[in-house]
Amino acid sequence: MDSVRTKIFCDNPLVLCETKKVSVVISGFCIKKHIMKENDISYKIRGIAFKIHKELGPGLFESVYEEVMYYELKKAGLKVERQKVIPIYWDGKKMEKGFRADLIIENKVIIEIKSVETISKVYYKQIATYVKLTGLKLGLLINFFEDDISHGIKRYINGILN
Repeated sequence: MDSVRTKIFCDNPLVLCETKKVSVVISGFCIKKHIMKENDISYKIRGIAFKIHKELGPGLFESVYEEVMYYELKKAGLKVERQKVIPIYWDGKKMEKGFRADLIIENKVIIEIKSVETISKVYYKQIATYVKLTGLKLGLLINFFEDDISHGIKRYINGILN
């Protein structure tokens, strides 16, 4: 993430700026970090998916693409959770056996990775349900099996993106 260090004298450890940047004061220095929106994150994810697909090609196991995607997203400075268990709530009770999210980026975007010849309707419904149950606003279904990865990335939007 882009950050700028400037010397300031401030008692407030967290200052929200009008430019959608967060300033954190550490030892008298103000470190400003850009607050990424879903579309910013999606843009980075797509770039990484294109890079991976170009280097590895289509047709490997999903687990391979997930491993490399996780590595590249972390290398890009993004917060990434992998195979996170997402519980569901039924009748006011937390059910531990919900689902596992392949990747959750910056607590804003969920990614479901596939490597299948044909994306069936069940995968679209799956990402839609994942987005709904997590309360996130953007889900990406990425099918690395496609010859042209641009045809293998599908977005699901839940509400209005920030």
